[in-house]
Amino acid sequence: MQTTSRVSWSGRERLEVALGEQVNALLSATRALTERSAAQFHEGLQPAAFHIARWLYAFGPAKPSVIADAVGMDRSSTSTLIGRMRGLGLVDGSPDPDDRRGVIVGLTDAGAVRVAAALADRGVELHERTQDWTTDDLSQLVTLLRRLTGGQSSAGQ
Repeated sequence: MQTTSRVSWSGRERLEVALGEQVNALLSATRALTERSAAQFHEGLQPAAFHIARWLYAFGPAKPSVIADAVGMDRSSTSTLIGRMRGLGLVDGSPDPDDRRGVIVGLTDAGAVRVAAALADRGVELHERTQDWTTDDLSQLVTLLRRLTGGQSSAGQ
């Protein structure tokens, strides 16, 4: 006897599945774009180095342990990448004023220029994908993504 398993989804369940598919597509596209940006930042470094550089560009100099925690990497890998980036002249270190045994890592001017160029290209790609959208479309997407990622409560909306 052959049985056919049919899933009977409600309209909301179908929409939730479609949302999951689109979030996965967004993550895949973002990952591919990040890999291209990382290669543009420096072709001799793995993409994780670009995550470190992008974080430093956004937040400024910090202890390697803070950077590791912020980008979700283990401290050993972060230190290794920072060492490689230092050797390439992309980051430098200075003594931690609060703990002379520690170091504060920051982007060099050359590192900042490379991050800015990679981010500018990312912005061009995003603009190309959304140039036909209205400002209302963009605003609605920002609002909904903020709600989805927990950046803003849905209360009062």
